Amino acid sequence: MSRIATTVTSIALHLVFFLLKPSQSLWFEHADTQLTSEALVNLHPNEAALFQFDVLGSSKFKRTRNSTAGCKIYPGDAVWPSETAWEILNKLTGGSLIKTIPQAAPCYQGPLYNATECATLTANWTNTYTHIGDPVEMFGSPVFQGLTCQPPSFYNSGNCTLGGYPLYVINATTVADIQLGVNFARNTGVRLVVRNTGHDFSGKSGGGAALSIWTHYLKNISFVSNYVDDTLNYSGPAFKAGSGVEAYEMYKEASNHGVIVVGGEGQTVGVMGGYIQGGGHSPLSSIFGIAADQVLAYDVVLPNGQFVTASTASYPDLFWALRGGGGSTFGVVTSVTVKAYADMPITSVTFSYTTANISHDTFWAGYRAYLDYFPQNADAGTYAYHFVVSIGPSDLMFLMQPFFAPNKTVAETQALLKPWFTRLAALRINITPAYAHYDSFYPAWLNSFPLEAMEHTNAMTGSRLFPRSNWANETLLNATFEAIRESGEKGATLIMFNMAPTLKAGNTDNAVNPAWRKTVLHAIQNMEWPANATTAGILAARKAFTYGDMQRWRDVSPGAGCYLGESDRLEPNFQQAFYGSNYAKLLAIKKKYDPNDVFWAATAVGSEGWYLKTEDGLPSENGKLCRVGN
Repeated sequence: MSRIATTVTSIALHLVFFLLKPSQSLWFEHADTQLTSEALVNLHPNEAALFQFDVLGSSKFKRTRNSTAGCKIYPGDAVWPSETAWEILNKLTGGSLIKTIPQAAPCYQGPLYNATECATLTANWTNTYTHIGDPVEMFGSPVFQGLTCQPPSFYNSGNCTLGGYPLYVINATTVADIQLGVNFARNTGVRLVVRNTGHDFSGKSGGGAALSIWTHYLKNISFVSNYVDDTLNYSGPAFKAGSGVEAYEMYKEASNHGVIVVGGEGQTVGVMGGYIQGGGHSPLSSIFGIAADQVLAYDVVLPNGQFVTASTASYPDLFWALRGGGGSTFGVVTSVTVKAYADMPITSVTFSYTTANISHDTFWAGYRAYLDYFPQNADAGTYAYHFVVSIGPSDLMFLMQPFFAPNKTVAETQALLKPWFTRLAALRINITPAYAHYDSFYPAWLNSFPLEAMEHTNAMTGSRLFPRSNWANETLLNATFEAIRESGEKGATLIMFNMAPTLKAGNTDNAVNPAWRKTVLHAIQNMEWPANATTAGILAARKAFTYGDMQRWRDVSPGAGCYLGESDRLEPNFQQAFYGSNYAKLLAIKKKYDPNDVFWAATAVGSEGWYLKTEDGLPSENGKLCRVGN
C-alpha cells in the first residue's frame, strides 16, 4: 500500500492548474482542480486504467469490459473493483469517498442503534432540512429506494439494508473529483448516478450498489452585472452558480444584488442541478418562462471525463439538450450561468374552504368556476399554487397557498380575483382571503410558499400538463374538470399550478418539453396504497393508478405531456409524455456524447435500453441495472 500513497502524492501535484477565461465566464474555484492525462502517468498502469479518459464518441471500451452478462457490475461479480481500487479512488479524491450508511440506521438493532438519535430523527423525518446534508436520501421518492431502512414508525423493514441506495458516494468539491468518479465508473462498469439534493418523484438519484457523485456542496455564486451573449441576443445581469445551490440560497443572493432569478417554489430544491436541466417551473414562469429558458452556459463533465463549457459558442447541441432534456443523462453539471432580472413587488393571497358546511357538489362547483379564469390569470403573469386534499373520512379542503401575483398591487390582484370570488359568494362558499404585499420577490416567496415535506412511503405520483386548448372548448373543459374531480373524490391529494410558461420573447429554442408552451395547468395527483399492502397489492395499486387514474387525465388531454421532474415513473410512452417532439433529437445527442450509457436514470433519454432487475418486481432502484434482452 506504500506505492499507492506515493502515486497519490505525485498525482496531486499534477491535478492543480489554472485556466483563465473571459471575465464573464470565469471558472469557480472547484474548476481549478482538474484531472489531466499527464497526471495519470504517475500511477501504475493497472491503476491508471481505472481513471483514464475516453475519446468522445468512441466505443473503445467494449461492452464485456464494463458489464457482466449485459448488466452493470454488481457486488459479488468477479470483476467488481477490489477494496484497493476503491481506496485509490478515495485517496485521489482527497478522502471524499463515503461508504453509505442509511440515515435511519440508528433505528434498527446493530452497532449503530441509538434510541435517542432515532427518536429525534423520527420526529423530524418529514422536514426536508433534516435530510439535506445526507448524501443519499431520496426526498420525493423514498419508495424507489425499496423501503429497506426507514424509521420504523414510517415503514418497519425489520432490519436496515442499503436497498436502492448507492454503495459509495463521492462528495464532489472539485471538477477532478467528478472526473475521477466518471472515469472510474465507465472503466470498471460500476453503475453511476448523480445526486444534488434528492428532490425528484422517480428515484433518479438512487441506484443499488452504484457509485454516486454528490454535487450538493458546489455552492459558489457569482454575480455578473452585464453578461453579453450576442448569439442569444442577451445583454444584462446574470449569475453563475454551482450546481449544488438551492432555491433559498439563490433567491437570497439575488436579493442582495437587487435582482431576481427564475427558480422553483420549494426551499431546498437544487435549482441549479436536475431542476433546471429538466425544465423547472417557477413562480415567475408566467412572466419569464421556464427555468431552463434562462440558461446562458453550463460547465459540465462529459461521459468521457472531459470538462467543457456548453454554450452557443461551444458544444451548442449539448447546450440545447441540457436546457430541458433532463439531468443524469448527458454529463455532470458543475455550474450554470443564468439570466437575472430587475426585482419587482409581489402580492400574495392565501385562503381556503372546506366541505364542513357545504356539499361536495357545491365544493366542486366552486372549483369549476375557478377553471374559467385560468387563461386570463396566467396571462396576467400570476402563478397559483393550490391543493385539494382530504381532511377526515369524508371532507375535502381547497387550499390556495398562494395565489402569487408578481408586479401587482393588492387592488390589481383583487380585481383579477373578483369575478371568481363573486361566483364563490353566489354559491355561498365563504372565504377570507389574506392579502400580503411585498416590495420585492424574496420576502414574498419566503413567506408565501410552504416548506415541502418528505414523501410518504406508500405513495404514487403522476402529473399532466393540461393545454390551453382545453379551455377553448367548454365540452372539453367540463371533461377536464370531471377527470380532476373524480381523482379528488377518490382520495387523491391534488397539487395544482395555474401558469403560462410559454416561450417568452428573448428566450431561445431548447429541449424543454413543447407541451409546457401550451400549458395553463400543471396538475399532480398523489394516491396511497394501504400501508400493509402485499407486493401483489402494491403492483395492483400501481397499475390501477397508472392505467386508470392517470389514463383518465390523458384521455382528456390527448397529445399533451407531463413534467418529468414531478411524474409517474411508470408513465407509458414516457418519451412522448416527457420530451414530446424533441425526443429523437435528444436521443441522437445522448448517443453522440454517451454511446456506452455511462449515465442512466429512470425515464431519462435513452433509458429504454436498460431495465432494473429487482427481486420483488416492484419499481425501485434496489437491483441490478441490465440491458434489455439480458
